[in-house]
Amino acid sequence: MEWVDQRAMRVRFVDGVEGVVRFGSGFFRGVFTHLAEPAHFAEARVEMGAITWPGELDLAPDRMHDDIVTHGECVLG
Repeated sequence: MEWVDQRAMRVRFVDGVEGVVRFGSGFFRGVFTHLAEPAHFAEARVEMGAITWPGELDLAPDRMHDDIVTHGECVLG
């Protein structure tokens, strides 16, 4: 995982698929509300194949993979 800009990251999967995951304003709701703060959002890490943040927040890699294969990128929110 590497940052493209403040609200997008490039990801690479073990099967070689890679692409950009973009985070729209709709993503930052519910349990993800505090990630709207750039300092908190920047704490993202990859653990066991999933993008995670402190506080046991994570994103399912399957959806990102499928969207990247189908659409060339994944847009959340």
